[in-house]
Amino acid sequence: MKRRYDFSKGKRGKILPTEPEPRGKTRITIRIDDDLMDHFLKEADASGGTVGYQTLINDALRQYVQGTAPRFEDTLRRIVREELRTAG
Repeated sequence: MKRRYDFSKGKRGKILPTEPEPRGKTRITIRIDDDLMDHFLKEADASGGTVGYQTLINDALRQYVQGTAPRFEDTLRRIVREELRTAG
């Protein structure tokens, strides 16, 4: 080990070049309500580490935009039917 090092020609900044972004993806910063973030984090934990919370959020947004997300009314009807079946 040297007693002194010459940093006069050193450059500030990252040591390694940044990794290229995956094609078709855009890095953003977004603020999400705590309760929504908790939901997606719990879902990601429940998957045993196979699915990340960002993937779950992306999938939920895609379903909404494509119109394939379950509608609230349909979900409520399904739950009521299930409850009526188990109660009867």
